[in-house]
Amino acid sequence: MLKPAIIVILALIFTGLQWRLWVSDDGVSSRTRLLEQADAAHAENQQLAVRNAELDAEVQDLKSGQAAIEARARTTLGMIKPGETFYLVVQ
Repeated sequence: MLKPAIIVILALIFTGLQWRLWVSDDGVSSRTRLLEQADAAHAENQQLAVRNAELDAEVQDLKSGQAAIEARARTTLGMIKPGETFYLVVQ
């Protein structure tokens, strides 16, 4: 008589533990969600690292060369050299 009751109790405990493992906030679904978030953060970090490298190269170019400064002044600020004629082509 006692054995079936023990089996039922153990089955309920096992079911409860499985519930916590698969469904609760501390279980497998939470781990999967965290891994997806980590992958997204890693991809974003890679994109930002590429952007930082491009910006660093631009800064080094601006620090070292007069041509880069001149090109930046022409495109961004619309500056021209003395004696040059500015033409604006409108399409």
